[in-house]
Amino acid sequence: MARRKKIYEGKAKILYEGPEPGTIVQYFKDDATAFNAEKKAVIEGKGVLNNRLSEFFMTGLGQIGVPNHFIKRLNMREQLVRQVEIVPLEIIVRNYAAGTMSKRLGIEEGTQLPRPIVEYCYKDDALGDPLVTEEHIAAFGWASQQDMDDILSLALRVNDFLSGVMMAVGIRLVDFKIEVGRIFDGDFQRLIIADEISPDSCRLWDIETGQKLDKDVFRRDLGDLKDAYTEVARRLGVMPKNAQPMTKPTLIN
Repeated sequence: MARRKKIYEGKAKILYEGPEPGTIVQYFKDDATAFNAEKKAVIEGKGVLNNRLSEFFMTGLGQIGVPNHFIKRLNMREQLVRQVEIVPLEIIVRNYAAGTMSKRLGIEEGTQLPRPIVEYCYKDDALGDPLVTEEHIAAFGWASQQDMDDILSLALRVNDFLSGVMMAVGIRLVDFKIEVGRIFDGDFQRLIIADEISPDSCRLWDIETGQKLDKDVFRRDLGDLKDAYTEVARRLGVMPKNAQPMTKPTLIN
């Protein structure tokens, strides 16, 4: 399709005007970033994998009645999505302690939590996406109490779905991050899952070996990120079993 006006460019995606009002074309880049973009690389094929994996997860969620912005995949790097008003929060669901939770609370990585724990971060790269409470969210008007009830419900439904899908292919869903957007039907609004769901936004560990199959491979220099993402795609049947091995990442100075 003809290239349209760019609306926004983030660390991993570019958004373009869609062909119809209320739609956006979401383009997946090969850029990998960590530590609030302090570490960067271009990893050939990463965008293709994330596009296909996000399509897989969003389609599956839609089939079980979890509303999301995905309409259809356009090509190997682009998908058509509904335009939404993003709630300025990152919603994190944790099933096991890892990453910043382990550092904050002194809990050993891999410790199973008593129940899924939902955390919220304020979306602001300049501030490092700080952790916030529901009190902050209500006080600053980022979301209403009804919104928060709906967000919690959506987050836990996504967790149930992803946990089951991953367990079936021998992968432990340690945690994940989602974003939520508002859409308007006349005078009424509702909330739907937006952005992406991919190994960029999840922690995924092999159940048997504990091998990391997510962006921690890049963050912690544990190997080839594309190989990890390809393994997830192969297990889920998203990419051919004979997919070509990855090429080396190109570091950005």
